[in-house]
Amino acid sequence: MKSIYPISKIILLLFLFVGSERISAQTKITGKVTDGSKHPLAGVNVYVKDSYDGTSTGADGSFSFMAADTGKATLVASMITFEKIEKQVVLQGKDIAINLVLKESSNQLKTVVISAGTMEASDEKKVTILKPLDIVTTAGAQGDITGALKTLPGTQQVGESAGLFVRGGTGNETKTIIDGMVVANPYFSGAPDIAARGRFSPFLFKGTVFSTGGYSAQYGQAMSSALVLETQDLPESSSATAAISSVGVGVGINKLFKDSTTSVGGDFNYTNLGPYYNLVPQDVKMTQTPIFTGGSLNFRQKVDETGILKFYGYVNTSQLGVSRPNLDSTNGYMDNFILKNQNYYTNLTFKDNLNGKWKYYLGASYSYNLDDIKPDNLHVLNSNELAQGKVLFTRSIGNLSLLRFGGEYQDNHDISDIQNGIYHSVYNIRDEYTAGIVETDIFLSSKIVARIGGRYEYSSLQEKSNIAPRTSLAFKTSANGQISLAYGDFYERPETRYLLEKPSLNYERATHYIVNYQVVQEQRTFRIEAYYKKYQDLVTTLPTNLQNLQDSLHNNGSGYAQGIDIFWRDKKTFRNWDYWVSYSYLDTKRQYINYPEVAEPIFATPHTASLVVKRFIPSILVNLGATYTYATGRPYYNPNNPVFLGDRTPEYSKLGFTASYVRKFGKAFSVFVIGVDNVLGTNNIYGYRYSTDGTRSAPITATASRMYFIGIFMSFGIDRTQDVLNNN
Repeated sequence: MKSIYPISKIILLLFLFVGSERISAQTKITGKVTDGSKHPLAGVNVYVKDSYDGTSTGADGSFSFMAADTGKATLVASMITFEKIEKQVVLQGKDIAINLVLKESSNQLKTVVISAGTMEASDEKKVTILKPLDIVTTAGAQGDITGALKTLPGTQQVGESAGLFVRGGTGNETKTIIDGMVVANPYFSGAPDIAARGRFSPFLFKGTVFSTGGYSAQYGQAMSSALVLETQDLPESSSATAAISSVGVGVGINKLFKDSTTSVGGDFNYTNLGPYYNLVPQDVKMTQTPIFTGGSLNFRQKVDETGILKFYGYVNTSQLGVSRPNLDSTNGYMDNFILKNQNYYTNLTFKDNLNGKWKYYLGASYSYNLDDIKPDNLHVLNSNELAQGKVLFTRSIGNLSLLRFGGEYQDNHDISDIQNGIYHSVYNIRDEYTAGIVETDIFLSSKIVARIGGRYEYSSLQEKSNIAPRTSLAFKTSANGQISLAYGDFYERPETRYLLEKPSLNYERATHYIVNYQVVQEQRTFRIEAYYKKYQDLVTTLPTNLQNLQDSLHNNGSGYAQGIDIFWRDKKTFRNWDYWVSYSYLDTKRQYINYPEVAEPIFATPHTASLVVKRFIPSILVNLGATYTYATGRPYYNPNNPVFLGDRTPEYSKLGFTASYVRKFGKAFSVFVIGVDNVLGTNNIYGYRYSTDGTRSAPITATASRMYFIGIFMSFGIDRTQDVLNNN
């Protein structure tokens, strides 16, 4: 890849700018933070509220930093599992010495939590693995939720297809859920062998639960994994945002009304990769520049003291065109693919307390997706409409135990219109899916909890039902350690392309067995998890009767996946350093789709590891990050090898780098970001395409060996500095 002089020049200027001194009045603030037993607390975030000034405590609980503001100010100390405290101080250039004592936030934090198969990225849970800002600052993720989650154990490095491939499952076996409602098309539509990123910004969400298996009966139709996202509530104040990057622009606004119970907002984003591709040539010929245009609206209404009404609406249009050499042609013929996409998603939810013991949740959503595809001489229109409704009641039993029950309805309508100059075919199917949910969390003591429940599901299209039992058990082994177990059945209707041909197919099914050990202590997290998944009734596409090709679809497939996931994160050992290491071992085989025998699938590999390192420099508010990911080769189909899927790709290796700088210009909180994905330019191969006779082949790779990014993100009205400080 050619060096990009303008980018390197901008990077140089950026770091020269970062190094400039801050000239202002200075007050030195020092002290020590301890708990109620006078033990020093390391890693506590101490800062001046609504400013850029702050630090984190050392191993002895001490802190020291310079404050630039003058006058009355609020000193804040915060740390997970402790109550945040605020102290009033006066900044006037004279040194301030102050000692602070933090109290544990709740006795409930000492209780056991169910963690088998679940990793949370919220700000409030003791089982937190990643916070929302981690998703944005992870090098190589490029601000994509899925990209960041691929650094966690259990995920596979599949670079040619959209989605999360988890523990031997396909990308379709992972479902995305926003505020309790399923998202039918969470990823942008893309071209064959080119992965597409997620549609939603991580800043939209306050919490992320990534379940690699054994998840709650509240969610269904996902055999492998569930990505559960919860949107932000009312904003702190009115604000506006603006973004300019190497690939596009964006603006947004959120208005908080004077009564602080109502807010309304929206944003608009435009991405055009044409200018970037002019600077950074791509290895794939783009016949139509990828362009994405989108916007969203949100409304929040607080009702009494406990209720909140949320609305979120999203619309996006996109286009792209790709041309590749036709491997069956000796005359330079090209295979062309043109795509235009329209996508709409709306989500309306309300939750409140009925009384002291009862809570309820109501949700409704509607989504529409249209892919207008022109592969060579074909013209394909694929549309999907999904309307949903959900109700869930929760009843508290004692201090900790609870019972939840409810129901879910989905109306799924798919149309596929295929035509060329010779024939015209239309497939039209509609499925009304209903589910019943019941689940209880029973705390036998503060150290032992059991979750028992299940789902009943029925499909009007398939005219079939199922009952999916699920249970989990967790018990504490020490003050900070615990063991969790999980078991459950997880059903999923076959992909739409198969139901269009044969609506009477059975549900596909996976049974999960999970054991997990986790320790969370003083900004350190360790997890080790072993699992076994048994697949049954997978769809196969090989004909059993050559005289009747229409009868080629069956539920004859089966398989298994087993392995071990290990995760270690440490924000304590090295001050202002944060790193995590993940490793996954996967042994999986399956017979499904057109596989003539049981084999390791093309999206799986036995060994995957990631190392994420972040360095925060508080004196100049700079975050530096690097991510290295390694995976052994994956199997691929070679028609010249008599052993089915007997060949493997080379090993996968990728290094990413990112740097961000925080600065305030007047009332604008600004973040400057630069990033390079695949710094070393490693030629990672995801598989091969072959000609019909098998004599010619071409590797499947990324569209370019490196990806560069430069952006400026500005926020008016809300100072995000403490978000940066609190995350380090």
